[in-house]
Amino acid sequence: MALMEVIESVANYPSQMIERIPEAGDGEIKWGAQLTVRDNQWAIFYRDGQAMEVFEGGRHVLTTQNIPVLTKFVTQFGYGEDSPFRSDVLFIQRKIFTDIKWGTSDPIVFRDPEFQLMRLRSFGACSVRVKDPLLFVNNLVGAQGFYDIGDISGYLRQIISSSLAQILGSLVTSILELPQKYLIIADAVRTRAQENLDLLGLELVQLVVNAINPP
Repeated sequence: MALMEVIESVANYPSQMIERIPEAGDGEIKWGAQLTVRDNQWAIFYRDGQAMEVFEGGRHVLTTQNIPVLTKFVTQFGYGEDSPFRSDVLFIQRKIFTDIKWGTSDPIVFRDPEFQLMRLRSFGACSVRVKDPLLFVNNLVGAQGFYDIGDISGYLRQIISSSLAQILGSLVTSILELPQKYLIIADAVRTRAQENLDLLGLELVQLVVNAINPP
């Protein structure tokens, strides 16, 4: 098993949100190892199913001084300065992930004064980024070694569709008004959806409504 003294991540996939180093069973981290974090990343020290410490961009040395929550653990189990330590470092991308498509899987029932009950479908695009890396890892990523924007796209679609269904009737009285109110609707949906995403450490940076179509 490899003993890692230098830890860094070069995420080569545009849709990649996290990378775990070392991969499961591929190595151990040595105390005093050099941790390199790029400006567009966070690095999180992760052990026993819990994210413990966040490192910003720069070069860091992994010691109990930098990760004080582990000091008692290291002392109790006799780890020395040169001992390997079973743990992981998760690199989180700070960039904005753009052009994520969304659409309503089920039609939204809307009561129009002239056309009566209508079943509307909508679609558009959004962009998202990680806002709180600790919440993101502890509440969403967990023990996964690789996480892609595609892993949350389905959840985003559900949240956006649900938010749209909740607010549409309060903003529009007739389907004839829809095209001129797309911007207002999009802003209201983004605000409502953000309430759910806050719990996951995510930010819905932008949301666009391309169309709301009657049958």
